[in-house]
Amino acid sequence: MAKGYGNRNMRGMGNMGGINMNMIRQAQKMQADMEKTQADLEQKTYSGKAGGGAVEAIVSGKKELTRVVIKPEVMDPEDPGMLEDLILLAVNEALRLASEDATASMEKVTGGLNLSGLGL
Repeated sequence: MAKGYGNRNMRGMGNMGGINMNMIRQAQKMQADMEKTQADLEQKTYSGKAGGGAVEAIVSGKKELTRVVIKPEVMDPEDPGMLEDLILLAVNEALRLASEDATASMEKVTGGLNLSGLGL
């Protein structure tokens, strides 16, 4: 056995290679908070509008389109492309709002840490 081998960084069971039990507890609490936040976000809905409110798209917190509302006056049989564009704008706005809310909510939990690479 090499000299000092058994003594290196072995200051008790609370120090597991530089990670102490307090850090583990904090990580577990953060994970639980993130799971609760995710569940809360999934219950929300987000509305995006286009054409001055002529088209409204509603998405869930799961980022699924749940409803599209189109005012009759915007339905022009001579110009279906305009309606298609308004629908796309409204859906994309609703999805953008859902993403921004999810990011802001998770940043509150993580203190701004980027944990996407950790699978959290």
